[in-house]
Amino acid sequence: MPAFSCAFPGCRRDLLVIVLVVFVGIGLPIEASAPAYQSHGTEGSHLTNITNTKKAFPVLAVNYEHVRKPFEIALWILLALLMKLGFHLIPRLSGVVPESCLLIVVGLLVGGLIKVIGEEPPVLDSQLFFLCLLPPIILDAGYFLPIRPFTENVGTILVFAVIGTLWNTFFMGGLLYALCQIESVGLSRVDLLACLLFGSIVSAVDPVAVLAVFEEIHINELVHILVFGESLLNDAVTVVLYNLFEEFSKVGTVTVLDVFLGVVCFFVVSLGGVLVGAIYGFLAAFTSRFTSHTRVIEPLFVFLYSYMAYLSSEMFHLSGIMALIACGVVMRPYVEANISHKSYTTIKYFLKMWSSVSETLIFIFLGVSTVAGPHAWNWTFVITTVILCLVSRVLGVIGLTFIINKFRIVKLTKKDQFIVAYGGLRGAIAFSLGYLLSNSHQMRHLFLTAIITVIFFTVFVQGMTIRPLVELLAVKKKKESKPSINEEIHTEFLDHLLTGVEGVCGHYGHYHWKEKLNRFNKTYVKRWLIAGENFKEPELIAFYRKMELKQAIMMVESGQLPSALPSTVSMQNIQPRVIPRVSKKREEEIRRILRSNLQNNKQKMRSRSYSRHTLFDADEEDNVSEVRLRKTKMEMERRVSVMERRMSHYLTVPANRESPRPGIRRVRFESGFQC
Repeated sequence: MPAFSCAFPGCRRDLLVIVLVVFVGIGLPIEASAPAYQSHGTEGSHLTNITNTKKAFPVLAVNYEHVRKPFEIALWILLALLMKLGFHLIPRLSGVVPESCLLIVVGLLVGGLIKVIGEEPPVLDSQLFFLCLLPPIILDAGYFLPIRPFTENVGTILVFAVIGTLWNTFFMGGLLYALCQIESVGLSRVDLLACLLFGSIVSAVDPVAVLAVFEEIHINELVHILVFGESLLNDAVTVVLYNLFEEFSKVGTVTVLDVFLGVVCFFVVSLGGVLVGAIYGFLAAFTSRFTSHTRVIEPLFVFLYSYMAYLSSEMFHLSGIMALIACGVVMRPYVEANISHKSYTTIKYFLKMWSSVSETLIFIFLGVSTVAGPHAWNWTFVITTVILCLVSRVLGVIGLTFIINKFRIVKLTKKDQFIVAYGGLRGAIAFSLGYLLSNSHQMRHLFLTAIITVIFFTVFVQGMTIRPLVELLAVKKKKESKPSINEEIHTEFLDHLLTGVEGVCGHYGHYHWKEKLNRFNKTYVKRWLIAGENFKEPELIAFYRKMELKQAIMMVESGQLPSALPSTVSMQNIQPRVIPRVSKKREEEIRRILRSNLQNNKQKMRSRSYSRHTLFDADEEDNVSEVRLRKTKMEMERRVSVMERRMSHYLTVPANRESPRPGIRRVRFESGFQC
């Protein structure tokens, strides 16, 4: 190599120049690189230019546009969580002002700040609301929907949801059209179909607003399920009326055939959404049968199948809300029988977190969208709209309740009627439907202004005053704990008794069809949707198994044992004997008997109602956490071993007795485990 360098002293420089020229020629366009090959006398000048134009290696660079969208989304979510955290850190404020009101105020402040710095505030886009923010809230409500109160009051809920929404739409639309015909109002260009379209938007009760307010006042279960069930089921009516009046406004004429097709469309939208949700619910339950070896992905199936049900319904213009409700109700009993307890806890945590964040973002964006505008203000139209919302709601509830009470066993009292009427809140669904109106619609800005005013009135005025009114009227509150085991057993007994009474009388009522459905479910459906032998076990035994596990752990931890234990003998007196084997089935029965002896019938399980703002750990998690906090792991293992040795004396006979008592023998379990 040194000889080569001496023989060719300028070869290194020439080779370096050639390499640089080749790379520059590759990087430049053909026209710019062509002169480099035509002249050999300018290599030095090219090298000088390259050296002069070379930039230093960037140690730090900023490219905000590359991460703008996800960064802004994360900032909005962080702002929502901080506002929610600050709200709950001030007990006096949370006791007077509903959380939804405070979040709207925060949105107004943020929107005003964005407006001051010269930027355009973001608007609550309808696609973002319906496809991203609304599904988590509905899924959380549908998955944990109290089935028994809902089914017992489903007739009343349907009357309020269907007939009540139709009444509000035509009552408000007709009176607003009459108002617009007055020349002094200045809205004579508004026709009847446009007023009916506006009435269909503001007449429906909003589930997001109802959940945000009613969960804080802890109203009794009957009133809560009536208002919340109405807000869920009136989605089909609202969607059909909105689409009908929007199409009729474009055509200009309405025939009898159009009205008939509108009625058919209502049944297609509602029942089609329920069918789609039920199909995806059964698919989710069937898939959960085979997840015993991959527990980590169990919650994902619940979320994905539910969201697919919602998207499939929206794709066919069906009711996505009813699809989510049906999917959650159908899948829950089968999925919970298949998945692990940790997966169930994960589902609860994630649904609560997801729905809470979505709800917070919705109310903040409502405030920001109010600042964004544009608005068209008409005092007469806006104030009349607010008054008609109240009047139509009150008249509708009073009139329908008068008819409903003739068929109900438990009548709706005057106080219940007042809370149902006063709790008909409007929210983001009405705003999103108004925002969906085309820009060419002549009344779009006025409608949006009136809708925002109605939302603010119902959320601020009605939402803030409903808690004092509930206290003033002494309306019955919701129970903080579930019924005891004794009450549940008697409830089941009364259900079977009423089913037998209906059978004797020859009347096929609610209890008869409920019994038929339960029998079909246990005989056929559970065999396909629940893994293993779990479908054969009665629900009461399964519930007692959870109770016994909790009792056994707590009694071992505290060192308490029943006084009815038989006397024991020294282990030195026990001689080996021939121990017969028992089957797996018999072994499980013996274990249940031993666990039942540890059951203290006087102690009741501590159970709490489901809340959207507070998540209580499950029973098994409570037990484990209490034991781990009070005792170390080694101490727990030692006491468990003590209990195992003491429980073994139930089936142990002393060797010094010549003839053991009849009915008692010593057995050995196949699995090598002793309770």
